[in-house]
Amino acid sequence: MKSSGESIGEAAARFGLETHVLRYWEDEGLLRPGRDAAGRRRFDEGDSVRIAVILRNKAAGLSLEQIQVLLDEDAPDRHRVLEEHVAELDRRAADIAQARAMTEHALRCRAHDITECPRFRNHVADVLSGEARWLLVRTEPSCETPARSRSDDASTPRRPATAVRTSMNR
Repeated sequence: MKSSGESIGEAAARFGLETHVLRYWEDEGLLRPGRDAAGRRRFDEGDSVRIAVILRNKAAGLSLEQIQVLLDEDAPDRHRVLEEHVAELDRRAADIAQARAMTEHALRCRAHDITECPRFRNHVADVLSGEARWLLVRTEPSCETPARSRSDDASTPRRPATAVRTSMNR
């Protein structure tokens, strides 16, 4: 990287992002790139680390608001937000482990109709008993992606709905 830092285009290309995403993150207070004499943004190594932290945490499911708390060394509720996210990651890891066990059973099971296999049904017993509730949540583009016009919607496939588990004990 040049000693004066990368331009916004160079930084965006480095991370596979559009420049408007970096501008949005700056507007939201997640980034604070320096400026050159002409007022152009210059992203230094510290800015690159912040971009990497944002990307990694978005992939882990944190919202931009949560990431902002993570990056704010003075945020009073930083530990609470992170503890809540660790708990959510634990819940997701348990769901993934359950889905993996169910899939592995289905691969090995000799039942013609897998839903008739009593041991396979054990993998969905919590859902059958009402202990776990599922909501279908439509995944919409984030505010970081440009809005589409109505004419674009007709030719663009909709994003699928995602099942989200909620516990009755929460």
